[in-house]
Amino acid sequence: MPSNEIQKLLTDFLNYLEIERGRSLYTIKNYEFYLTRFIKWSKITSPAKIDMDLVREFRLWLNRLSRKDGTLKKSTQNYHLIALRAFLKYLTIRDIKTMAPEKIELAKMPQRQVEFLEGSDLERLLTAPLQTDDKKIIQTRDKAILELFFSTGLRVSELASIKRENVNFKKDEFTIRGKGSKLRIVFMSNQAKHWVKEYLNKRSDPTEWLFIRHDKAKRSSENKGKHTEGLTPRSIQRLVQKYTKRAGITKHVSPHTLRHSFATDLLKGGADIREVQAMLGHASITTTQVYTHITDKHLSEIHKKYHGKSIEDK
Repeated sequence: MPSNEIQKLLTDFLNYLEIERGRSLYTIKNYEFYLTRFIKWSKITSPAKIDMDLVREFRLWLNRLSRKDGTLKKSTQNYHLIALRAFLKYLTIRDIKTMAPEKIELAKMPQRQVEFLEGSDLERLLTAPLQTDDKKIIQTRDKAILELFFSTGLRVSELASIKRENVNFKKDEFTIRGKGSKLRIVFMSNQAKHWVKEYLNKRSDPTEWLFIRHDKAKRSSENKGKHTEGLTPRSIQRLVQKYTKRAGITKHVSPHTLRHSFATDLLKGGADIREVQAMLGHASITTTQVYTHITDKHLSEIHKKYHGKSIEDK
């Protein structure tokens, strides 16, 4: 097989992900990076050369691979293996001789520590935009963004993609296209609905995006003759970090922290894990179960009911 054949198969696979599987360009870009790294490291010219010994050596190399801040995280190592496994599955579908994809096992991951906000920390963050010297429209926009995050559990990319026409104020809900292009309904609290309406009432532009920039200098230089573009996910991340600092919260807070806070709040309020899975848009219940160890009210009640009783009776 010619040396460029493996590269052609990789290109075919990436096109397959985009067309048949409907994966996002971000996901495809990541798969391309991980698989290109594997091909360059292994110097293979044929899929038939991929076997357990080669994969084992690759895993060892990944484990020892240094980055600026240390060794490659286990989760990142697993991303390489997930991409390779998907590539092998694609080759198998095409009846191309290679290693069976199911033979690749992922590294065992330590239990994730979920960071979330509640109580006074959450309250201070949500009110922080209204305590700045920014223009009223920016205060209102940022307040609406934070309230919408906590009300819906949206991912930052999902929130950035919302257009005005998507939001149904009569039903207090709207449909969002999440990971894997899957649609789900998210619901607005009264607070979120109020602040999004307040923000839109202050807008006079024709832009379709729900949240936009209000920096006149940058708009005039970068978007001359164009409608203002929506806020990017990175801009929204910086916005959350700004208000975290202003609220005096010392822990790292990101838009995903607010997503965790949304899920935790639902579970503590008595929501079923399956219901929370649907509202978060998780494909697998396993992903949602990361929250259960911090929200098991039943175990907490059992502890309070029975713990220490033998000492109290003395």
